[in-house]
Amino acid sequence: MFIVCESGASAVMGRFVADVGGTNIRLAQETNGRISHIKKYLCKDYATIQEVILAYFAEFPDVTFKAGCIGIACPTNTDTIKMTNHHWAFSVKALTQGLSLDWLQVINDYTAVSMSLPVLGEDQKHQIGSGTADPTGHIAVFGPGTGLGVGHLIHTPVGWQSIPGEGGHVDFAPVDAIDMAILTFLQKRYERVSAEQLLSGNGLLQIYQAIADMNGVAVSCEEPAQVTENALSGACEICVKALNQFCAIMGSFAGNLALNMGTSGGIYIAGGIVSRFIPFLEQSDFRARYLAKGRFKEYVSVIPTYVITEPDHGLLGAAAYLEQHYKG
Repeated sequence: MFIVCESGASAVMGRFVADVGGTNIRLAQETNGRISHIKKYLCKDYATIQEVILAYFAEFPDVTFKAGCIGIACPTNTDTIKMTNHHWAFSVKALTQGLSLDWLQVINDYTAVSMSLPVLGEDQKHQIGSGTADPTGHIAVFGPGTGLGVGHLIHTPVGWQSIPGEGGHVDFAPVDAIDMAILTFLQKRYERVSAEQLLSGNGLLQIYQAIADMNGVAVSCEEPAQVTENALSGACEICVKALNQFCAIMGSFAGNLALNMGTSGGIYIAGGIVSRFIPFLEQSDFRARYLAKGRFKEYVSVIPTYVITEPDHGLLGAAAYLEQHYKG
């Protein structure tokens, strides 16, 4: 749609989508469920979310943005939005007015991620292990990143419906002796140890620290990326053990999601961490721990597990949500 400005110049009426994590915010324009003009910004560089969205708008002076959908890493069930792993906090109503929008929906980032799953092509995901997805079966997705996001998707007569939640904050459930030692190690730091304390970037670092402590080895890595790099190169035995245990714990968590929701449509792993080491994941204890469900091993064995390889799946999901819900 075009409008005529007072100057006589034409302006395009636009819609935008955003994918907001604890570290980065990605923004794009949306048209008929498709995204374009993708830009990435560091959250720490902006005092407020309104500031960075307006900076994005300013890059497209010929577009008048009137609607948007934001997927963000925190609960979104009230007008007040406060991020879990970043300092941004805002009112949805105030942000709508501040951006001069007619319509704005703020959804949990994993609601957005879950909405992307039905539109992913085979070249945008990588299957780990066996299993065949039911095209209309329940789906679950989780993603280690700055935190641990979890989402669910069910098929209804009127289309796909995302079930929001905060599954990354469930209690960590140890399975083997190493898990139990890690739990003991972390209980000295935290009153409560959630799954996110292990399945996140900082979680990988804490697993490494715990395993080093168990083996009486001084730690040499200060960042999760160092642990991953040393594990993949084989330069550090403790790092290899840490990354394998990270994968094993992911497998147990994925299997629990499969049991909770009866996810015959599959379990997906999102986020920016796991897609970096898919070959390692395939050789790790991930799938063995996923299947280690006792009498329900056969139940989960037919449910496929995937790693999402499409980097902009959060934006795709926000676009799918916007397309399905915005009627303006």
